[in-house]
Amino acid sequence: MLVAMAGLPGSGKSTVAEELAGIIGVPVVSVDPLESAILRAGIDADQPTGLAAYLVAETIVDVVLRSGQGVIVDAVNAVAPARDQWVLLGARLGVDVRFIETVCTDVSLHRRRLEERRRDLLHIAEPTWHAVEQSLDEYAPWSGLAESRPRLTLDTVAPVPQLVEQAVRFLRA
Repeated sequence: MLVAMAGLPGSGKSTVAEELAGIIGVPVVSVDPLESAILRAGIDADQPTGLAAYLVAETIVDVVLRSGQGVIVDAVNAVAPARDQWVLLGARLGVDVRFIETVCTDVSLHRRRLEERRRDLLHIAEPTWHAVEQSLDEYAPWSGLAESRPRLTLDTVAPVPQLVEQAVRFLRA
């Protein structure tokens, strides 16, 4: 199974993905560290490094799935082409694809998470609250191939163990 996370920066995707991975015993492939590595290699930041990171993630996920393991993809997946990338990969490999979208309905909590977050990604600055507010306009409604795939939306105001329990139930259904 391929589980693709989706949601704004600071909404709790990585936290849920890491906890969920530990319970269901699958690896997490995260796009942000891949983009940081691409930048560390000397690729200019004005190049499409975000797209490159998604394509590298897709290649890694392909290898993991072909080995018979499931995988969780940790990425914003803000637009239909990004989401559909995982659906198309699943279709090519005959693997079930499900989405877990994280939202944080408490604006002050979401903002505080962003301001306190330290991921130690050398070449990627932590997004500011202003940048996240701007990205709300770019976060597309669910459409395309991904719209027809099973999707669980988690409000990450809830405690992490409760969120992970919901995610496990969703994946086992």
